[in-house]
Amino acid sequence: MKYFVFLCSIVLFSSCAPEKISADLLIKNATVYTVNDAFETANAFVVKEGKILEIGLKPELELKYDLKETYDARGATIVPGLIDAHAHLYNLGVTRQQVDLVGATSYDEVLQRVKAFQQEKNTSYITGRGWDQNDWDIKEFPTRKELDTLFPETPVALTRVDGHAMIVNSKAIELAGITPKTKMEGGEVMLDSLGQLTGILIDSPMSLVRKSIPAPSREFSIQALKDAEKICLENGLTTINDAGLGRNIIELIDSLQQADALKIKVYAMVSTTEDNLSYYLNKGIIKTDRLNVRSVKVYADGALGSRGAALRESYSDKENHFGAMITPANKLDQLAERLAKAGYQMNTHAIGDSANVSVLRAYKKALERYPDARWKVEHAQIVTPKDFDIFSKNIIPSIQPTHATSDMYWAEDRVGGERIKGAYAYKTLLDKAGIVVLGTDFPVEQVNPMHTFYSAVARKDLNNYPEDGFRMEEALTREETLKGMTRWAAYSNFEEDEKGTIEVGKAADFTILDRNIMTIPADSIPKTKVVATFINGEKVFAKE
Repeated sequence: MKYFVFLCSIVLFSSCAPEKISADLLIKNATVYTVNDAFETANAFVVKEGKILEIGLKPELELKYDLKETYDARGATIVPGLIDAHAHLYNLGVTRQQVDLVGATSYDEVLQRVKAFQQEKNTSYITGRGWDQNDWDIKEFPTRKELDTLFPETPVALTRVDGHAMIVNSKAIELAGITPKTKMEGGEVMLDSLGQLTGILIDSPMSLVRKSIPAPSREFSIQALKDAEKICLENGLTTINDAGLGRNIIELIDSLQQADALKIKVYAMVSTTEDNLSYYLNKGIIKTDRLNVRSVKVYADGALGSRGAALRESYSDKENHFGAMITPANKLDQLAERLAKAGYQMNTHAIGDSANVSVLRAYKKALERYPDARWKVEHAQIVTPKDFDIFSKNIIPSIQPTHATSDMYWAEDRVGGERIKGAYAYKTLLDKAGIVVLGTDFPVEQVNPMHTFYSAVARKDLNNYPEDGFRMEEALTREETLKGMTRWAAYSNFEEDEKGTIEVGKAADFTILDRNIMTIPADSIPKTKVVATFINGEKVFAKE
């Protein structure tokens, strides 16, 4: 009789218990930083059909849901999928098919790497990227002499790490049609004391060389994108803002994403050519689950390292040299008006104080009738103090913290003690704008977003220099930095309703880290490793 009563109780309880809800994935046993409005933490959440279904505690969620899969994070830290708000996905992949010159400590090492590459590849046109004369004992631009000796009949074009200078040999010069009389607005063909070509090109004349390089095949471009994606996923990145793409690569990205052959999400900034502008501004915004095309990348000036950044007063280490505007102020005004009317976001590279004020003035004028345009100043690197007040949530600073720790060794030499006060001023930009978005500018810098995080909060290089940090008054807090890499970046992309935080209804894009970057000692941050990367609830990378 007792046994019968017991069975009846079990049946009655089972019939009254709510039916479990089907779901795809439970993430449990984690420290989850949701980065929501209250910056709350959790230890588990459920995913269904690529979106966050519920956030809570492990026991409750396990009882509530019928789960296809469970991922035990084993105490790891989870943050929203990391967004690199300014990078070059395609160019990163292209560099993997070229001579890698990053970290070369001398011009001789550059030459040795080029020789080794050509011995292996035997290409008809040698290209490479990554050299930086500021890392050499002799901090001067190289010349074409050595390249001419090594490669008299093979064209060679080697791009500086920042993409704003190039050393080319005589064969490449010949194919590009460059002579000592070549003049181009927004750049320079450098000559020696005798008026002869040195082989150094700054900014706009580089386009003549690029036009003469054989066009890459579709297979080449696909491999470049897939190589770059692999690196990004290994580093926990789920969305990349690619700062300058042509229509052919944007359409290739879309086709690969639609075929599920490219998982990473891309916020594509359209390169500023008339063909691109005519096509996209007339077509309007293009938005899929993984691709967003609604912005244009503009170059106001060049880079500080190659002295191409446009300054109001001459460079402190080169008298009567002011850099150059790639896009003059009047053309910035015209372009800003055109983009505002088309409903496209304008994202403009601005390094020098002259470039920044020209961009800010153009933005302010064009956006008088557009309060939610969310235009970005890419880099906002050297700003005159009174111009900081122009930044806002509608004119957003898009900054790259590792630029500060890469440039700090020589930046003050370039701009002097007074102008450096308005340089790499991330905290000031945040205070004025109420928002900053963070990226790396890879392949100019390393892909690793933990370097971004460390540079933002510690203002040091990976060797713990300087001991007290570089201008620590401009450091960001850890919470501000994480927001800049997630929710604020999503906001700047008009995607705050779909990503950037771990909240119900948003895409299940998240990054699992092997340590808690919000609490560990600062010098441990760069050692942080990615355990796994998820996009739309799919595990797209897992550490072996």
